[in-house]
Amino acid sequence: MAAKTIDAFHAALAPEDREMCDVLRTAINTALPDALGKIWHAHPVWFLEDNPIVGYSRLKDCVRLMFWSGQSFETPGLTKSGTFKAGELRIQRLADVKAAPLEDWLAEARTIQWDYKNIVKNKGRLDRLV
Repeated sequence: MAAKTIDAFHAALAPEDREMCDVLRTAINTALPDALGKIWHAHPVWFLEDNPIVGYSRLKDCVRLMFWSGQSFETPGLTKSGTFKAGELRIQRLADVKAAPLEDWLAEARTIQWDYKNIVKNKGRLDRLV
């Protein structure tokens, strides 16, 4: 059964994965205190004005940190994810989480956004918000 809260999502993780996700959650909450964090499509995701900004999920061999507008970020280190503007980092151990680029990506997540909230209404077209 899928977790209904971020706390429940974390509680269901193996200890080493929980530690990675705890670090990510703390960094996200610190950098984006006004973002709403909730479970969306079975994973923790943070939203600004109903637009998805950042989230993470547990994959078979890693934790995936995803920024919905990450392909537009200037700070290097994210790889393309999907067919839109998302960028991701796959994390296999806590040492893979580097504070400097993570802080930069989180700052860019606030200032570089594509309109995922209205993607259906816009028939698959993404418009730049900020």
